[in-house]
Amino acid sequence: MSNELAGALCLVLVIEGLVLFAVPRGWQATMRQAANMSPRSLRIFGAVAIVIGLAALQLVH
Repeated sequence: MSNELAGALCLVLVIEGLVLFAVPRGWQATMRQAANMSPRSLRIFGAVAIVIGLAALQLVH
């Protein structure tokens, strides 16, 4: 896997995490499978995704 592709995948993870962290209720509306998760759980998941994405991006670059 190229560094650019790995970096792009890391950024996707960061963006997904930002969406989950910033607007968990809106994300629930569009992602029916997540409807059973609480907003707090979504925020935690989003925050974890942001941290993992940023850490992975740091390792890649």
